[in-house]
Amino acid sequence: MTSSLDTVRERLRRFAEYEAADSSPLYSHLAAEAAGDDDVARLLTAASGNDAHPTLLLAAAHRLLQSEPIHPLTRYYPSLGGLDGPDEQTWSLFREFVLDRAKAMRELVGTRFTQTNEVRRAAVLYPAVASVAKRVRGAVGLLEVGCSAGLLLGMDTFSYRYLCDGGEQITAGPAKAAVGLHCALATGPEAVFPALPRKVTVSARVGLDRSPVDASDEEELAWLEACVWADQPDRIRLLRTAAAAQRRKPPELVAGDAVDDFATAAARVPDEVPLVVFTSFALPYLSATRRDDFVAALREVASRRRLWWVAMEDYAAGLRHVLPGRDELSYAVTGRATLGLVSFENGQASAEVKAQAVPHGQRMTWLAS
Repeated sequence: MTSSLDTVRERLRRFAEYEAADSSPLYSHLAAEAAGDDDVARLLTAASGNDAHPTLLLAAAHRLLQSEPIHPLTRYYPSLGGLDGPDEQTWSLFREFVLDRAKAMRELVGTRFTQTNEVRRAAVLYPAVASVAKRVRGAVGLLEVGCSAGLLLGMDTFSYRYLCDGGEQITAGPAKAAVGLHCALATGPEAVFPALPRKVTVSARVGLDRSPVDASDEEELAWLEACVWADQPDRIRLLRTAAAAQRRKPPELVAGDAVDDFATAAARVPDEVPLVVFTSFALPYLSATRRDDFVAALREVASRRRLWWVAMEDYAAGLRHVLPGRDELSYAVTGRATLGLVSFENGQASAEVKAQAVPHGQRMTWLAS
């Protein structure tokens, strides 16, 4: 079912005002203009339901522009060598570009999904995953739901540097790593950031996605790059580095539904291995009912084996389903994702709020004691 024009216009407006305003001048500008331009906004209605997100429209344009690197619009795209910030010509060039290629735009929007695979989110997820490894005193198996290319499944091979208020630095992960991540770290009142290990042993890596991406395929990798915001080229460089590193330890990627095929994907991790399921900005693409079904699927598998869920999600899409009554954590209020750690016992979920972080993982505030 395609999305209504009113729906996509409102999503474009909110994206411009709240999601991109502080981090992407180009995308904030383009989304704000598209929200008021029915011809451009209508291109996004080719996507269905929750898939009709502004990032999909912008990724489709980015992908087509990758194939025309001498087009005048590229001067606003640092990912393609551009050096100019948005000005009075940016929108007119963008509008002309996408409408002249409306058929190709609708094809991409109608058949592709936003698949960012933001590697820096590993810096937020890693402390929670490490805490599970510490509890079980041994190896864990990782299952990422909504994995795209599964680059985050290599989080145990990344090195981390947390930059604290006052100048202190905390390091974690292997000292020599192809992928090194920095994250600005603040701590909430009475919160204590945990000591992190140099090594977390991961004995299985499985990803579940309705359309897994083979990052070793240059065409598929080009789509992943197109999903990265064009005025943040450092994210593209990091994506390529992580994709190259993944070839040494490739995960098993399973094509399937986050709910219906969850148990099948979980079974790819041996039963004797403690299972850490993690999601990052995957649940907004499910309806509220399907999110409840996802938690039910977690509970069902947890009734047969040790399982934890690490969620880096909008509180309203994630932890609210197991920890209601904390609406002050929602993205609409804070502009941040909530990191939670959920365990299951006798069919009941027990959730801990660990941190809040900006969506791409470059800053977080630790909240747990």
